[in-house]
Amino acid sequence: MSDTVAAFLAECADLDALVADLDVGGWARSTPAEGWTVAHQIAHLAWTDEVALLAATRPGDFAIEVELATVDPLGHADRRAEEGVMAPPAQLLARWREGRERLADALRPAPEGTRLPWFGPPMGPRSMATARLMETWAHGQDVADALGVRREPTDRLREVCHLGVRTRDFAYVITDRVPPQAPFRIELTAPAGGVWTWGDASTGDVVTGPAEDFALVVTQRREVEDTDLVATGEAAHWLTFAQAFAGAPKGARA
Repeated sequence: MSDTVAAFLAECADLDALVADLDVGGWARSTPAEGWTVAHQIAHLAWTDEVALLAATRPGDFAIEVELATVDPLGHADRRAEEGVMAPPAQLLARWREGRERLADALRPAPEGTRLPWFGPPMGPRSMATARLMETWAHGQDVADALGVRREPTDRLREVCHLGVRTRDFAYVITDRVPPQAPFRIELTAPAGGVWTWGDASTGDVVTGPAEDFALVVTQRREVEDTDLVATGEAAHWLTFAQAFAGAPKGARA
């Protein structure tokens, strides 16, 4: 648990280093997410860390946030991001820094058997930390793309890839598809050169390639054809709509 929280904070620190010295123009630079600037990306992370803290410590207040999101499922996150960018960049950065540390402090001692509510399925504290790492990495990619920066992948990507594998059936369900009964075989080349594997090696539904490319696809930051991933059988179909995060399915949002 402490390792996962530490990885989450390390991912935050890497993104922090990209934005900490930006001038006003840098914060206002457009990112690949339509209508979102760098400031919107950080505001979104600040808000989601704060609501994750509510889920971990004040589930009643978190339920109110869910009710508000239900009124406008596709626009709620945008609205919260717009509220966040009203603050000056320095204030927004301080808010994000404080919120992620408070969330980390809440997750470290949480019993593993605890179930935390979320906008998608409930999850344990370690899964919540993994989800926050994943989203920080994914939105960090948006910021890096906006700034023209190539980030060096780290072994923290294993957490992102693991979440991508674990959410396979979720991606089927939210797109009104029936999940396959058998797991797929996933074989990914780690940044350090090893191989990370999931699933039964005897299946014909296989995904192979760089771990970074898999993470980019399951967080919907790249299309499969723009990566070096190779997939066979139903696994190739899955990659076209794979989704490691809660929210509207691909094609239902801008």
